[in-house]
Amino acid sequence: MAITDIFKKEEAQKGKKKPGAKPVAAKTDKKESRQPKNAGRAMGVLAGMHATEKAANMAEGGRYVFKVAKTAGKKEIARAVEDYYGVDVVSVNVINIPGRNRRNRRGIYFESGYRKAAVKIKKGQTIEAAATK
Repeated sequence: MAITDIFKKEEAQKGKKKPGAKPVAAKTDKKESRQPKNAGRAMGVLAGMHATEKAANMAEGGRYVFKVAKTAGKKEIARAVEDYYGVDVVSVNVINIPGRNRRNRRGIYFESGYRKAAVKIKKGQTIEAAATK
């Protein structure tokens, strides 16, 4: 019986507060995150905006171009853009850009390809990150 009494004393002491201990204040000052709630999932699909002159011209018409993961499908891309930017996606077109060999003074190297998606959003909505003016 002596061994079980030891465990009972330890459990009783765990619930008690130590004398002289200061109360812990609850943190109420929360910083607002700049990213939306589903940013982690969206950033697994979206690699970033594709910044070219043609993409900037397309953005004026409501079509935005993103670099995306090579394994991402159209539905995944649409869901990621809707979650991250808070807009309604109308259509998605996907383009696979193949890799190619490049040359410089040190020799030849292979530049890997990527995948980009042209996303059309609902009329009247914009994506602020792509605003160019």
